Amino acid sequence: MADPETPANNQGPVTISSSSSERAPIIYFDGASCFGHHNGAIQIELAANLLMPVGAAVRVDVIQTAHLRCSVAAALALREALDKALAMFRQGQQQPVTEEIPAVKN
Repeated sequence: MADPETPANNQGPVTISSSSSERAPIIYFDGASCFGHHNGAIQIELAANLLMPVGAAVRVDVIQTAHLRCSVAAALALREALDKALAMFRQGQQQPVTEEIPAVKN
């Protein structure tokens, strides 16, 4: 039996089952309402804003959309993925627009 405290060498690439992709939920959030840790697990509560009409006005309700729980290693991997996605976004924002909109001629 493998020792759970010792990482295995040559684990090979991770393969994600294609049958799980279409069943995975999409979680939207506007922010993290609170965070912490308990017994070695990282805890993050994700929240989204709901616009609720109140007569002629609008009230903003904040609802929890997900309770994220993960190990420290998974949290570091998530942070790395977010940093890389943000870097990709910034790089795309700096790309000059090469396609010009044609002028309308009457």
